Amino acid sequence: MTKLLTIFLLILSTAASAQLPNNNIYLFGQKNLHPIPGQFGAPWNYAAIWGYVAPDGREYAILGCGLGTAFYDITDSANIREVGYFDAGVNLQNPNGGNLWREMKVYSHYAYVVSEADTSGVKIYDLRYLPDSVRFVKKFLAPGHSTTHSISQEGPFLYLNGSNASFGQGVAVLDLSVDPENPVLRGKWNTRYVHDCRVLRDTIFAMNINPGDGQITVIDARNKDSLKTITQWLNLPNPSPHNCALTNNRQYLFATDEVGAIPRLLKIWDIRDLSNVTQVNTWQPTGITSSIVHNVEIYGDTAVIAHYTAGVRVLNLSNPVAPVEVAWYDTYPQNNNNSYLGCWGVYKFPSGKIVASDMITGLFVLKLGQSVSINESNLRVNDYELKQNFPILGNEITKLVSGKQAAGNYKVDFEAENLSSGIYFYSLYADGNRISTKRMTFLK
Repeated sequence: MTKLLTIFLLILSTAASAQLPNNNIYLFGQKNLHPIPGQFGAPWNYAAIWGYVAPDGREYAILGCGLGTAFYDITDSANIREVGYFDAGVNLQNPNGGNLWREMKVYSHYAYVVSEADTSGVKIYDLRYLPDSVRFVKKFLAPGHSTTHSISQEGPFLYLNGSNASFGQGVAVLDLSVDPENPVLRGKWNTRYVHDCRVLRDTIFAMNINPGDGQITVIDARNKDSLKTITQWLNLPNPSPHNCALTNNRQYLFATDEVGAIPRLLKIWDIRDLSNVTQVNTWQPTGITSSIVHNVEIYGDTAVIAHYTAGVRVLNLSNPVAPVEVAWYDTYPQNNNNSYLGCWGVYKFPSGKIVASDMITGLFVLKLGQSVSINESNLRVNDYELKQNFPILGNEITKLVSGKQAAGNYKVDFEAENLSSGIYFYSLYADGNRISTKRMTFLK
């Protein structure tokens, strides 16, 4: 097969702030191996994502698919490959009864996957045999337990959120400390419905998303058999807290609002004094007011956000009260509408790789570009000269190649003598559609 290929080279000011499909994040690879046949009325194929680093340092992504769970070895960025897939047994004649989203967490070398499908329980997978294989251990069901909306983890404890009504729709604690393949049910907190929660140092921060509720509840979990409410507050304005993350010092909480009136914001709370919690800021992506925030994860002074149609967003939290957006990658470039499409979840590995799940197109393996830290200096600059002044939206410099080419690998040489030092973007178009854009730093 031959396609008409065109490569454009553009130059952008290094200070440009215009919204682009991606900024300071690069795509290593993307996999869409498990779309739902014919969609069966569902507007998505994939849900949550999480990561696992094996003792030998190899990195794996765990992807919740509409019809099962997939495991990918992403260690070699040039050879991302699926190493396991487990069908969930969804009835394609009644897919919603089987539920199409899955959430997961990892403890030791085990992955625990939950769903709101009938009698899905907690599915346990043994990852110790990777990269050769993944072993399905069992489906765990506590007495009265059937379904779970989401799952959280701290240490040897799992926290089941939003389970079936007869089990209690709050938070239930599973103890893995004796045998991770045979969890033990400990205490429950069922004062309110809990959509998701974050646990840090035996304190649960629970998201009470339901209309008419909208609370964030703090729960004392030091005694796993007896969970006690500490305090709660409304996630104003338009409260509908879906997910949250905390800074490592437990001074600030970042909460996402998934439902309710637009805009649906990332809200930042000062929680240093739980008797006087105060909102210190809200955040939306650069130049975007319509997209819905979904999930936030915090790694040191970096927040990584799954922002549905606005894709993956990265914030620097050197000053948590005033986060700075430093990178983004749009997994759903079609639009930034307030719809439940695009990026569902994110996970950042210690190596710096980021995996993201797009509801339509599956797994994205990404890497941040230049450092996302913000360095402050007290030095005063008395004089400077700006030798170049490039338009913020960039100019096309040249076409590197254009013509019909057979599939294969090609090397493109170009004349750079007349180009200034700076940051350039080059794009590949096939049959008139842009399929890739990458960044190049040129120094003379």
